[in-house]
Amino acid sequence: MTYVKATSVLPEDLIKEIQKYIQGEAIYIPKPDRNYKKWGTLSGERQRIDDRNYSIKQAYKRGISMKQLAEEFFLSIETIKKIIYTK
Repeated sequence: MTYVKATSVLPEDLIKEIQKYIQGEAIYIPKPDRNYKKWGTLSGERQRIDDRNYSIKQAYKRGISMKQLAEEFFLSIETIKKIIYTK
């Protein structure tokens, strides 16, 4: 995250209005919802996890035990249960 000096990007009237609520502090202004991308979508990590979870579910359906899956994927049995029982 980068910091931008408010006086270089915001109109003076808006700065004065913001100063009624906060002065001299850092404030985070989020992107609008339409510009927001979910975690991992840009890096591909979300897809990798979705693929892993699908593989876990398929292996469980083929009879692989939760313990074996936990060991193979380096996850706890509780996490394996969550993956298997999530729709």
